[in-house]
Amino acid sequence: MPESRNVEYVELGEGSSPKLEKLPKVSVIPLVFLIFYEVSGGPFGVEDSVQAAGPLLALLGFLVFPFIWSIPEALITAEMGTMFPENGGYVVWVSAALGPYWGFQQGWMKWLSGVIDNALYPVLFLDYLKSAIPALEDGFIRIIAVLILTAALTYLNYRGLTIVGWVAILLGVFSLLPFVFMGVVAIPKLNPSRWLLVDTGNINWGLYLNTLFWNLNYWDSISTLAGEVENPGKTLPKALFYALILVVFGYFFPLLIGTGAIPVDRDLWSDGYFSDIAKILGGVWLRSWIQVASALSNMGMFLAEMSSDSFQLLGMAERGMLPECFSRRSRHGTPLTGILFSASGVILLSWMSFQEIVAAENFLYCFGMIMEFIAFVKLRMEHPAASRPYRIPIGTAGSILMCIPPTILILVVLAIASFKVMVISIIAVIIGLVLEPCLRFSEKKRWFSFSRDSVIVDFHSVNYQSS
Repeated sequence: MPESRNVEYVELGEGSSPKLEKLPKVSVIPLVFLIFYEVSGGPFGVEDSVQAAGPLLALLGFLVFPFIWSIPEALITAEMGTMFPENGGYVVWVSAALGPYWGFQQGWMKWLSGVIDNALYPVLFLDYLKSAIPALEDGFIRIIAVLILTAALTYLNYRGLTIVGWVAILLGVFSLLPFVFMGVVAIPKLNPSRWLLVDTGNINWGLYLNTLFWNLNYWDSISTLAGEVENPGKTLPKALFYALILVVFGYFFPLLIGTGAIPVDRDLWSDGYFSDIAKILGGVWLRSWIQVASALSNMGMFLAEMSSDSFQLLGMAERGMLPECFSRRSRHGTPLTGILFSASGVILLSWMSFQEIVAAENFLYCFGMIMEFIAFVKLRMEHPAASRPYRIPIGTAGSILMCIPPTILILVVLAIASFKVMVISIIAVIIGLVLEPCLRFSEKKRWFSFSRDSVIVDFHSVNYQSS
């Protein structure tokens, strides 16, 4: 495609219908907490980093790892999300750079990994409650509880992204406040020498890296609902910046308090150990607060993930990648078919054993991130004159260099996966490779109706015409 710097950029989504313009848009603060729950949800789950490597490496990991992974991913999301401020996010980026076939593969792998991830949260929520309500541990009552919880959270998504955003704020504040109280009561007991403990001969590198990776990824998920954001060119980069600070602080501060206030026994540092620390430092009331906060955090992560997954399907349908029914909105402006489809996947997966399936989810996520990095660099090289409301202040060479450390990390994560995980992931990838031509065949045979939304502007045909 011939290059030209005299190009006219038509903002994607410009000229939208009056019906869509009347729908409320997501502002900065709700967006910050949506990102917070896409990525983190609080320090619940970081305990394994101390068990794997000790206090010093755990603390250093949550300070250094964001520079290797989180910051590059957030910066790329900010630039590409403002370059393509429409629903679909990374699917649109990859389609623009590599073509719609690979855009569909990106969408398939990311949606599947998101649904697998979301299937965990209703189950984990009930796991936190089963000590108080033993009937929830297994059996018919647990099945009914999973269905009711999934239905209730799905209904919140149906009612609108604005409601989801404000619920995320309330849950986020409630989930983080107990750690502030824990920090205050821990001050007299802090022993800074405990932060420096490390045993280089006893480090589980696989558990350590997986814990860091699990807790500091998914920054790109918010891009799939960029079309619902108020003034995305300014709001999205700000929200990503504030969310990055909130996530890192939300991990580092509790780890600092937990490892410094009581003697470190690495064997005790596993999921849920923060509630034991809270009891030692503040009593039963603080432990109960953290247990409830941990349970509710799963609700926040479910809401944020389902919003991302369903709007991704809507964006793909608007681009003609999925049947037209996925692009239809409810009276609340939400993608009803996408929500129901994502909820069905969550319910089907809720009965499965998750340990290796979750590892497969990370495997699929890594494949998707590699395509995002390629798309980012390719668009920088081939279309440097394209309008980018937010541009990372580095050139093409800097863009390539920025992607090298996270790519190396992805290769490490892929390399440490088990053979079974590799097989499951490759089967999932093959399904996507076959599914796209099947959908094109069904379109040709008119078994399903496909359409391209009139407000969506084609990247290649409009944005980059030579003058």
